[in-house]
Amino acid sequence: MNHPEKQALLNNRKSISFSTFFFFRVAPPRIVLYKVPVKEILGYFAFVLHGHLPFVLHHGTWPHGSDWLCEAALHCYLPLIQALERICQRGDPLGLTLQLSPVLCEQLAHADFRAEFRKYLDRRLLSARETRAYLLRSERDEEARVAAFWEVFYQKVDETWRENEGNILRAFGRFVEEHGMEIITSGATHGYLPLLSRDESIDLQVGQAVWSHRAHFGFRPRGIWLPECGYRKGIEAILERHGLEFFFADSHMVMGGPPTPHYGPFFPQLSRLAERAPAIPAQRPASPYRPYLVAAGERKKGLAVLSRDPHSTLQVWSRDVGYPGEEWYLEFHKKHFPGGLQLWRISPDKGDLGKKEVYIPERARERAQEHARHFVGVVADALRHYRDGFGESGILCALYDAELFGHWWFEGPYWLEEVFRLLPERGIQAVGCGRFLEEHPPRETIGLAEGSWGEGGDHRTWLNQDTEWTWQKIHPAEESFWSWVKRSSGRNSSELQRVLSQTARELLLMQASDWQFLITAMVSRDYGEKRFLEHYEDFQSLGRFLERLLEGGTLSEQDWAFVEQKEKQDFLFPEIQLPINL
Repeated sequence: MNHPEKQALLNNRKSISFSTFFFFRVAPPRIVLYKVPVKEILGYFAFVLHGHLPFVLHHGTWPHGSDWLCEAALHCYLPLIQALERICQRGDPLGLTLQLSPVLCEQLAHADFRAEFRKYLDRRLLSARETRAYLLRSERDEEARVAAFWEVFYQKVDETWRENEGNILRAFGRFVEEHGMEIITSGATHGYLPLLSRDESIDLQVGQAVWSHRAHFGFRPRGIWLPECGYRKGIEAILERHGLEFFFADSHMVMGGPPTPHYGPFFPQLSRLAERAPAIPAQRPASPYRPYLVAAGERKKGLAVLSRDPHSTLQVWSRDVGYPGEEWYLEFHKKHFPGGLQLWRISPDKGDLGKKEVYIPERARERAQEHARHFVGVVADALRHYRDGFGESGILCALYDAELFGHWWFEGPYWLEEVFRLLPERGIQAVGCGRFLEEHPPRETIGLAEGSWGEGGDHRTWLNQDTEWTWQKIHPAEESFWSWVKRSSGRNSSELQRVLSQTARELLLMQASDWQFLITAMVSRDYGEKRFLEHYEDFQSLGRFLERLLEGGTLSEQDWAFVEQKEKQDFLFPEIQLPINL
């Protein structure tokens, strides 16, 4: 992880670069391909986890703010690291492709997050101890045993945190260097690329993502998880220009047909959007179990696209028919007061929090083992069907939000660990997506349909009557920003470049798809609206400063104090990378 490029990229904290950087390639670490110890490979399996949270550090604490980030680290990222360590110790193939969004990486790497998490974890440890003592005094022994379980859980997380010196990114990077796991990137701030009005804005989201990935991990990403798997024609050319080799699409965009529900099982308000969702007509026979090439134009190599498997998706995503709704698993919504410990299981009556029964960790692990075996059977059946029909071994890509594992579904990391253990028994080889494409490059070119993995399979989750006002602000802001960039070209003013850099950060943050999602899903709608408007207003204020500087004026001490405040609060991306051909 001590790549000589890394520190050099981080040294200049407030500079802006007008030079293109994507022609300089830094090779990723050697990727290990473990062989399944069976005579015949039925097929290949790619676990693809999408790690992303919006920019919440320095924007409040609870219920939305740094506590949101700390909770994800406590219940998802660190338990996932523990599960991956056990997989490696066992010697099982670590065929995992992990996407860590740049905006998440920037937060996890910041000193303020580490300080906040230390306090957060200490509070959780104290809460577990105090709750256990209270329950014992109250002769609620069954619940006290669950509190004791939480105390041990937090202690183990604390050990993992200390062993890695609070550096979650370095912990994940170690699995790349030593065990062949792949880490890929996403849009810089998870902007919904198909609806951005300027290609330059898409280029900024992608180029900044590549820069950030290289800065944090010491190598360039080979693949990208397009935010929300959102695609429109032309995006592939921008991806290829930045040296990316593959991305993912929902199966209906490749094969045609109706979309597979994604967020709806966890956010019921979104189900209204899926009504009357049109099916995409199939242009030609295609399969979700083989890679395809999406051409980026004449004289271009093109990018590989891999499909999300529709059959295994609902097994993990759905709380109604999938594993997370199992009655023996931990209930997410009911918490003990004071302290906030989850002491109950989902129970047969899922809808009544008052009827929840006490959680039994041992029984939950047994069910996770059973569900892992069932899932591997689903994967094997799909791969066998493909092999029988096409005469070759296919690849099944299982795409999920990383935060599902441990946060929404507490037993998820253990289930994932069991899946990796069971795959070789069925002749299935776990593999990273980049490595698979090296040995099995796509042979066919397809025209990919426009769409996303959102409700309805199109753009409606992010563009609808509740969110169209945000795009009415984003699009003019894009026009203004790129006009300022063009007028700034060739000027050597450090003051101008400093303000332009922070204006770019506010534009990137304004574009984050998270704000529209929170508004549409009607969860924390006020927070989504508030955060969008904050970045929009900061963008407007900085824009007025830019106009003054471009016209030869100066800024007051108060103006510079505002710029400095924004630089500290919205600290993302110390070096802003702008496209050169404007």
